Parts: sequence; C-alpha cells; structure tokens
Amino acid sequence: MMTPIYKKGGASMNNVMAIINNALDESFLDKLTGHRSLASVPFGARYRLIDFPLSNLVNSGITNVGLLLQTKYRSLMDHIGFGKAWDLDRKRNGLFILPPAHIYQANRAYKGDLQNFASNIDYIKRSTQEYVIIGSPNVVANIDYRDAFKYHLENENDITIIYRELDVFRRDTTYTVINTDDNDRIIDMKVNPKKNYYKKISMQKYIMKKDLLLDIIDDCISKGEWDFVKNAIIGNLNNLKIYGYPFRSYAAVINSINGYYKSNLELLKPNVWQDLFLKNGPIYTKPKDEAPTAYKNGVNAKNVLAANGCSIKGEVKNSVLFRGVKVHPGATIKNSIIMQKSVIGANAYLENVILDKGVQITADKSLKGDTNLPMIISKNTIV
Repeated sequence: MMTPIYKKGGASMNNVMAIINNALDESFLDKLTGHRSLASVPFGARYRLIDFPLSNLVNSGITNVGLLLQTKYRSLMDHIGFGKAWDLDRKRNGLFILPPAHIYQANRAYKGDLQNFASNIDYIKRSTQEYVIIGSPNVVANIDYRDAFKYHLENENDITIIYRELDVFRRDTTYTVINTDDNDRIIDMKVNPKKNYYKKISMQKYIMKKDLLLDIIDDCISKGEWDFVKNAIIGNLNNLKIYGYPFRSYAAVINSINGYYKSNLELLKPNVWQDLFLKNGPIYTKPKDEAPTAYKNGVNAKNVLAANGCSIKGEVKNSVLFRGVKVHPGATIKNSIIMQKSVIGANAYLENVILDKGVQITADKSLKGDTNLPMIISKNTIV
C-alpha cells in the first residue's frame, strides 16, 4: 500500500481535495468514445486516461477525489472499482463517484458541466478540505501538485491554472490557450480558437479555495451560465486574481484523434517514457495478472511498447501493443496502436492504424492510414 507524502516545501496537501471533471465533450475521439467515456479510453499499452490524473493526485498526497460522470461510464466503473489500485478505497475520504445531473433531473435538458457540479454540491460542501484541485482526464502528464499548491498559497491567488508552453501545436487539435503578463497573471484566455493566438496552453488543472468554487457555481447558475471554463474561469478573469503556474515536463492534451495517435507513439521515445512514468512517482492502473509477452523465433520487433500477454510472431515496428495482442506469422505492423485482445492474421499488413479492443484482422488483409489521420477500426470488428 502506498504511503503518500503530505508535505513538500511547507505546503500541506491533506487540506486539498480534488474533482476530476469527466463531463466533457468527447466527440473528438470519434469511434474510440462511441461506447466508452473519455476517462476510460485506453492509452500507453496498459493504461486508461483516468489513470494519470488519479495517480498524480495520490502521489501528491491528495486522498479525497471526486469523479464527475456524464455518459457511457460502465467501462470506467469496471476499471476503477473502489479505487484500490490508487489506494483510494478508504474509510475516510477516498474515491467518490459523482453521478451525472440527468440522474437527478431526468426531465431537464443537459446545459453544461456546471450542472453536474451543482447536482453534487453536497459532496463538495461536506468535504473537510479547504482547497480543491479541479482537473480533467484528457491530459496525460506526471504532475506533482505540491509545488503548484505552494505557489498558489505564497502568491495568495484566487485561482491558479497550470499551463504548458508549446512551440508547435498539433494538427487538428484544439486547445484552451492563455496569455499572461510578465508576472504570470492571466490576462486573456480562449477556448478552442481557430487561430492559436498564444503559445501557452491550459492543462485544465485549477487550484482554488473550496468556498470560492461554491460561490462561483452559485453565481454562474443564478445567471444561467453552465460552462465551467468559459463562465466560471474566463468570466472571472477581471474579477479575481488568476495566475498561471508553468509545467515544464512532458504533457499531452488529448483533444483529437491525431493528438491521441501521436501521443501514444511518443511513448516510444525513452525520454518521454521516463518523464511520464518515472519522474514524479509511478502511474497506477488496474492490475491484471498475465504472462510476459512472448517474442517467437524469427520475430522482427523494433521500437515496440508491448504490454503483458502478447504473442508476437511477425514484424512489429514503432508501435504500441496492449495486453493480449496476437500477431501471427508473416504479419507486419508499423506505426500503429493495437488495443487489448486484438488478433492480426497471417501475412496481414497494418500501417498508421488504430485498432480498438478485440479487433480481428483476417489473413492477408492490408490496412493503411495517414500519419496525420490514422485509420480507426471499431471495437470487436472483424476485417
């Protein structure tokens, strides 16, 4: 069992709770979110997107975590269970599943994610912590929140937003961009602009007092405003002391198929893998006991990230293979992401392809996508 460290640099993290906002638009991941929520999208051979924010929080000493749900959350519930893999199955605090607003208000149209915050307001009020970190599951990073929280306290910010500066923006990917003055005070913020005005992107991590969050929720809803980022944050740029905190290690914002595809393949770079999985503590996930991957005689495998339980008898290059993938003799896989229990038939050829779970590619089939627009094959499809 993990023993979280609660202090770093004088900032006490046992006074901080967290809310992971999974009530987001997930249509940008196309077929990958047709049957699952954004948080449960597989990533990096053996993980799901939810594993990263949960692991970051517990590694930073935060043990009260609420997970806001919206739709298609069966696979997510199956994955996280009671939070045991993250040491969040506790008698005090722990992991709290926060149902979507439509469960409480079945006859009302969904208006925005603040509706889900409001529907679970009792959880926020009853939590004993004074501060809250609000994040989303589509940012892959290994963040230690303790330095950011220390900065928040010392600078006496109303809200601190963790950001990262980018030199190159991914093609077809949308961002929330911010502009700061010389002291990192946020003076402008735009959600998914067609033109990227600024080089700093929000990592969708917000630190504030819990009471301030409650006041903002009440104020926005009383005005008929329902969007957390646009109304609660951007709408208060001129009213509150909102500062940015720079994050300088590897981070990927998963906001497009291209971004998802490229971020997975970036894990094949040793420096990226070390930044993501070793730098600020491990990334935890639901354990599954399987045999190590077997590389059979005559295999040609180069620059491959393969999880447990795979059987590889063909050629695999620059690709990510999830648990239990079977590659038959003569098959070739290049620059592709092959999810759990997929089977690649003899002499099949795959390049720039994403296979969802349980896909079967029959013998001699050839599939090829583009490096910026990979071909996606839906779950349990037989080709």
